[in-house]
Amino acid sequence: MIPSLIGKVALVTGGARRVGRAIALGLAEAGMDVAITCRTSVVEAADTVRQIEQAGRRAVAIEADLAAGNVAEHVFDRFGRVFDRLDALVNNAAIYGPTPWGAVTAHNFDAHMAVNARAPLLLTQRFAPMLAAHADPQNPSTLGRVVNLIDIHAMGRPVRGYAAYSASKAALLEITRSLARELAPAVTVNAIAPGVVAWPESMPREQREQYLGRVPMGRAGTPEEVAAAVVFLVRDAPYCTGQVICLDGGRMLA
Repeated sequence: MIPSLIGKVALVTGGARRVGRAIALGLAEAGMDVAITCRTSVVEAADTVRQIEQAGRRAVAIEADLAAGNVAEHVFDRFGRVFDRLDALVNNAAIYGPTPWGAVTAHNFDAHMAVNARAPLLLTQRFAPMLAAHADPQNPSTLGRVVNLIDIHAMGRPVRGYAAYSASKAALLEITRSLARELAPAVTVNAIAPGVVAWPESMPREQREQYLGRVPMGRAGTPEEVAAAVVFLVRDAPYCTGQVICLDGGRMLA
């Protein structure tokens, strides 16, 4: 029997557009109420909230700058005005900017680390008591869940010109493993490492075709496939923690 997620609540950072939107909608379709965060995509966030509500679930959008030092308290406060429980935290939001060799600065390095590594760590820390509040070791479906979005290109497949981004996602991988130990047995912490599932809007067609030439499955993934993997970790994998699902069409092998 598939465990039910009805009555449970998820928080998805960066849930207004692209992959985050697909994750938020996928969790809502699976039965969860969903809170999302956004920074500038306010119109898209409102549309995502409407779609979740049309599916019969509760939803709220929280405007937040994940680079801010007080972001965890800010999000926790806004979240608590609507929901009194949290069952799954999905740290999806990220910045992805080039840092060509010779042009890496303290500013662009720290910006990537703040959003891609520090914010997930602080958000998980702040929400950990709420994630663990309903945990019963005799009932695995009650355990809290954390899912972090990393990147196969921070796992031994580095892309030239993106050292700061890669370092921040590698840090998030280690945070995933560390928190899996810190929060067990009440909360599981896992990661999903996509290859290309939503093309960077600035990537030329030739580069896209060149990349796909190195993917055994011969195609890019989709945001919906990431969402399905998140639902799996949230609903169907209570004995899985500290692990990484590479959702890359086999790119890590080639």
